[in-house]
Amino acid sequence: MTKYLRILSLSLFAGAASLFADPAVGAAAPEFSAKDADGKAVKLSDHKGKVVVLEWFNPGCPFVKKFYAPGKMQELQKAYAAKGVVWITVASTKAKHPDHLDGAGLKAKALEWKASPGVMLDDTDGVVARLYSAKTTPHVFVVGADGKLLYKGAIDSGRSPKSDEIAKSTPYLANAIDAALAGKTPEPAETKPYGCGVKL
Repeated sequence: MTKYLRILSLSLFAGAASLFADPAVGAAAPEFSAKDADGKAVKLSDHKGKVVVLEWFNPGCPFVKKFYAPGKMQELQKAYAAKGVVWITVASTKAKHPDHLDGAGLKAKALEWKASPGVMLDDTDGVVARLYSAKTTPHVFVVGADGKLLYKGAIDSGRSPKSDEIAKSTPYLANAIDAALAGKTPEPAETKPYGCGVKL
């Protein structure tokens, strides 16, 4: 390989890597266009002017069940929807994985679990997950009304799949949403996510 081709290859690699770099807190949240569970196109910018929560979801993951089984995630969804927050649940499980659900399956699971996200994204191809470098289910992000990423990381400080730890844990996500609604900077603004790996 010539020196020119090596440089070109490295440049292309760097460019591709930048497309999927971890989004920075304080910077504009990555725009996306994806299909919801009904096949309707959804863009992040559709919700500009509102606080947006992105929640990565896989109903087969015990860490996801930790929050849904006792109804804690549903409580958060309903409470913050009442305050004008747009809650987007993102399913990025690849089609060949046993945990994959298509749009109809996602809607059925939401009905079964009495979940009420404002939007449920079918991100089977993993495009949105890669844009946000979503690593686990759950992995959550809070976008401010101005479109900037305000928080990314774990829902709370409890890192086990046991639901009884929720009450004893620091509610990072709830605190971040409250700060965003108040026009303040969440503290902390970034934590390490925990859960099952996203099945890309």
